[in-house]
This record gives sequence, C-alpha cells and structure tokens, in this order.
Amino acid sequence: MAVLLAAGQMGGARDGVQSVADALAEQNIDATPDGAPGLRSFAGVSYSLDGTTTGSLDALLYGAVVHAREAAADSLTARLSAGAQFLRTVVPSQVADASRAAASVAITARPGIGYTRLVNPPCCQRCAPLAGRFYRVASFQRHPRCDCRMVPTNEASHKDAGYSIGPDDVKDLTKDQRQAIADGADMNKVINSHRVYTSRDGSFTPSRSADRMTTMAFGRGRKLTPEGIYRVSATREEALKRLRDNGYLL
Repeated sequence: MAVLLAAGQMGGARDGVQSVADALAEQNIDATPDGAPGLRSFAGVSYSLDGTTTGSLDALLYGAVVHAREAAADSLTARLSAGAQFLRTVVPSQVADASRAAASVAITARPGIGYTRLVNPPCCQRCAPLAGRFYRVASFQRHPRCDCRMVPTNEASHKDAGYSIGPDDVKDLTKDQRQAIADGADMNKVINSHRVYTSRDGSFTPSRSADRMTTMAFGRGRKLTPEGIYRVSATREEALKRLRDNGYLL
C-alpha cells in the first residue's frame, strides 16, 4: 500500500509541476523558472494539515489497522469498514498534497508568480471564502480530502485565473445561513460567523458558544450568528436590522 501510494504521489507531483507551466502559458505569462522541482522528494512521505511532511507512509497507513482494532464493533466486517474509511480520507489527501507541494515549488521558482485558489464546486464553507484570492507565497491551507487547487498567476492577472463562489456552490450552509445570504448578507461574513480562526496545525476550527447563538468576532467580543438572529427576531425587519448591527449586511 505504501508503494502504491508513493507512486500516486509521484504522479500527482508530476501533474502539479506540469499544471504550473500549462496555466501560465494559458494566461500568456512568461516566467522562466530558476530551477526544476525534484519529483522524488514529494513521494513516499506523509503530509500534515499545515503542509509539512511528518514521516513515512508506512506509519501513516498503519492508522487503518489502529482504526480497525479500536472500532466500537463486534464483527470483522465492521472493523474492516472502519479501517477502509480511514484510508478513503487519507489516501486522496496525500496524493493531492504531493501535487500541491510540487506545484508550490514550481510556482516559487518563478519570479513574480503567486497563485489563486481554485475550488471545485460543490465546495465546503471552509474553502468558499478563499476562492479567487491571490497569494504571493505558495503555502496552502486545507482540510482532509480538500480538492481545491493552486492556479499559478501574477497579481495583475489573478482575477481572470480564479472565480468567486455563490451560495448555490456551497454544500454545507445551514438553512439560516442561506436565509441570511438571501436577505442580502455578505456570504463570507456569514460563513465567518462559524469559522473565525485557524488552529496551529493549519486546520479550520469553529469558535462558537455553547448555545450556538453567539460567536467570538475578531477582537470585538461576542456577536450573534445568523441562526441566533433569526431565532430572536420576530419580524424580517428585526432580522435585517440585527444583520446590519452584527456586520453581516452592509
């Protein structure tokens, strides 16, 4: 399994490097690289959520055995299913990470080139606000099984290389979040009421109170979430006022 996954990572790394050259050519951007990524260095290692390599694939894949043994089940079939579910999460992420890591090196090797985040709808609300944003440094925040890609570009052309995401492209918005957006609230602000900071390992972490009605804003204390607004508002006019007061509606 480790050999097969390493082969997949090698293929992903090769595709990642080639995608950089293809994307820049498509945008008519001429950026000669200062060197070529060494493809072998991206295969046979495991990647953590913050993009660093953490060890061997053997150690990572053995997690399937651990999950199978620790599964709260009596049958062998159920235990095997737990191990398989672990692999379905880990394997695609590791191949994608190898591809993105190689692409990031190919991007960094070209002066003046950064990237914009290209999401693959339907996407999750963790990635939606990042779609089309330009990054000068080729580091990449992701969650397990994230299939977003890095599209190399320069700052002058990045709006043409990426695209924005609408609420219909986001698969895990709540009913109240969708209502707030339909009422005119800014989608990114609504999403950020559920996800307001990133943990040290690079994963996205929610910060809501126990009653799910308030959230810690950026240095501004607590404020109502869209769910809380609709729960305490008797009329649409009251809801719209609270959406404005809490910064969701401009």
